[in-house]
Amino acid sequence: MSTDQRQAPELRVQKWIDHDGGAIAPLTLSDLGTGPKILFAFQHWCPGCHLHGFPTLQKLHRALGPKGVGFAVIQTVFEGADENTFETLRVNQLKYDLPLAFGHDEPPTGQTLPTFMEDYRTRGTPWFTVIDAGGRIVFSDFHLDADTLIADLGRA
Repeated sequence: MSTDQRQAPELRVQKWIDHDGGAIAPLTLSDLGTGPKILFAFQHWCPGCHLHGFPTLQKLHRALGPKGVGFAVIQTVFEGADENTFETLRVNQLKYDLPLAFGHDEPPTGQTLPTFMEDYRTRGTPWFTVIDAGGRIVFSDFHLDADTLIADLGRA
């Protein structure tokens, strides 16, 4: 497990859809509420995202969404831009029945990594980042134990 404990950078992802698939303005961390936040990074073509990442996210959202935990899903397009498209956001939102904001993060002109990967120091997908209510990154890694996180946040 990677713990960072630094202040979470503001999101710089520019393209988003809301819980119903409609385009929305860029999301900020404060848009996710004042409590803990879970950010999930994926790629549409990533087998691990579909096999492990999205099912873990579904479990977390079902258990913690009603308790005020904020969620956002970000497609980090560091490869495969032809398959990991803005249109696939809605496909995955519907497939996994996740009424959450989904962002599409391609590298800005002249850069090789998407802003989320750069700012949050992620190393691929599926990737979970957990931010505490104070805005500090408390978890950032590939594998998240959903049951442990649900228990920990349930006690908070």
